[in-house]
Amino acid sequence: MEVARGINVKSRYAGRLWTTPIALTIAGSDPGGGAGIQADLKTFHQFGVYGTAVVTLVTVQNTVRMSRVETLDATLVGEQFDAVLEDLTPHAIKTGALGTAAIIEAVAARKFAGPLVVDPVMMGKHGMALMDSEARGTMLRMLVPRAALVTPNLDEAGMMAGISVHDAESMREAARRIAGLGARAVMVKGGHLTGEDINDDALDILWDGSEFTEFRMARIESRHTHGTGCVYSAAITAGLARGLSLVEAVGRAKTFVHAAIRSAPGIGGGAGPLGLWADV
Repeated sequence: MEVARGINVKSRYAGRLWTTPIALTIAGSDPGGGAGIQADLKTFHQFGVYGTAVVTLVTVQNTVRMSRVETLDATLVGEQFDAVLEDLTPHAIKTGALGTAAIIEAVAARKFAGPLVVDPVMMGKHGMALMDSEARGTMLRMLVPRAALVTPNLDEAGMMAGISVHDAESMREAARRIAGLGARAVMVKGGHLTGEDINDDALDILWDGSEFTEFRMARIESRHTHGTGCVYSAAITAGLARGLSLVEAVGRAKTFVHAAIRSAPGIGGGAGPLGLWADV
């Protein structure tokens, strides 16, 4: 088992200036700017990647509440996706909150060449559902098999794998089971993990189909963590768009998220956004 601790956040992407890398996020809108497509686009920008976006749903939320979710028509989502693919071919794509089975089917029906990162967003920060039960089954059947990487948190990993995920060993088992659905790699995020496995670290475990890699960084106690999962998966997507290996992309993203939590601006009365201005 390989253990990775992240990559220097100051390092640069030298030697890749022959083309502009493009990344696409397919996700929901957060008017507070802390999560969803807003956070994804900010993250892409920090990694020197041109960001494109397909909106799947609109939320009414801020740092203290989420009161409404409206999903878009699946045909409209598909047409947005087509518009990007025909003119701004993405080097990597990520999905976030998709909402309905029809939207997932529309996304899965499109042909694209770049790696797909599936962040299986099911619940908002404030507990409101962002994916219905039918959509969960459709995601497992139609989208996960197309994924280069799936990035569930502990709750999402448990639902997808059908087991309780509460420690490092169950994280590994969940990753293996999700990969068994067809994904080429799975990273289970253990940010909320407690117990002897963490040693005051934030632990994430990547399974690439042949070996596990652990990513650890010192845990930062903060209420300003809104959008952490979105930023993490967007940072990985940006790294893949730049041609990094999966392990290097995850390590760089882990470092970026750690810096973003540490530099959170402290705005809002609840779970505030991250500081998405770290030098990568």
